[in-house]
Amino acid sequence: MGRVVLVTGVSRHLGGRFCEVLSDCPEVDRVVGVDVVPPPHPIGDATFVRADIRNPVIARVIAQEDVDTVAHLNVIATPLSAGGRVTMKEINVIGTMQLLAACQRAPGLARLVVKSSAAVYGSSHRDPAMFTEDQGPRVVPRAGFGKDSVEVEGYVRGFSRRRPDVAVSVLRFANIIGPRISTPMTDYFTMPVLPTVLGFDARLQLVHEDDALQALLAAVLRDEGAGLVNVAGDGVLSLSQAARLAGRPTLPVPAPAGGWVGQVVRRSRLADFSPDQMQFLAHGRGLDTTRMREVLGFEPRYTTREAFTDFLAARRGVQPTLLPTLVHAAARAERWAGGDR
Repeated sequence: MGRVVLVTGVSRHLGGRFCEVLSDCPEVDRVVGVDVVPPPHPIGDATFVRADIRNPVIARVIAQEDVDTVAHLNVIATPLSAGGRVTMKEINVIGTMQLLAACQRAPGLARLVVKSSAAVYGSSHRDPAMFTEDQGPRVVPRAGFGKDSVEVEGYVRGFSRRRPDVAVSVLRFANIIGPRISTPMTDYFTMPVLPTVLGFDARLQLVHEDDALQALLAAVLRDEGAGLVNVAGDGVLSLSQAARLAGRPTLPVPAPAGGWVGQVVRRSRLADFSPDQMQFLAHGRGLDTTRMREVLGFEPRYTTREAFTDFLAARRGVQPTLLPTLVHAAARAERWAGGDR
């Protein structure tokens, strides 16, 4: 008998596409897609159930549908799309708590797959060249998506202790990029000019959206849990290399100007920037993917560079220029940092 998989966050791009992938998989009998709003895109043969994972009703859905595998993809990185930072945290943290409480009460549950993020490692000048799964952050994320991801993983560890019979896999994805997905990183590289942090050239490691879906599928089809697994394409790009490939000019700004520039970008809705995003653009991050190959048994199709060029091929276009606005914001912040208020 094949798996019955419940997928959270199916109204978002990755969740919807994952339902399509599961629908085409012969090892999966049924797919149940859950979200608070109906998906605006196809979800394959999945049955859509309108439910909020922040509500205990999710336990009834798991029981009624005889779910044996839960794929939790509803951890959101974009405050604007979630309706603000408060709502984003509720969905990420409170939603995960309620979902795991429902999973704990489900005797037929055999597998739990959680989409996490390399943001749990933070980003600082003290970071190693490559993070392995057993290394912690040198500077713990204190806000935003990174902090949410740390809390989500903490709740998953607690669940794993209470339900050792459930095979748990937590995939820490590098920044996902591709021709169709929209993330803070894809929004950043479609801006007319790219703000960068003066004196820094971040290391970027990316994963193609198709590879992200196949990695999730590999975790769902495992009989045993993979534990913590970094998922990323081979190789790295520096931010300056990526900007040249994208054909975008850069605007180096002093570190104190990052907050001002980020506010301008968010208010213009060009990109859903957060303070930790500017920190990442200064230092970047590298991931060791040994466990991805040896434990998860997954080999990415795209390297970091190939994933980025595939994204560029689909996203080239003309954007309205905000260069004067960004320059003004950077100059104002620099004067403020120097005491000229």
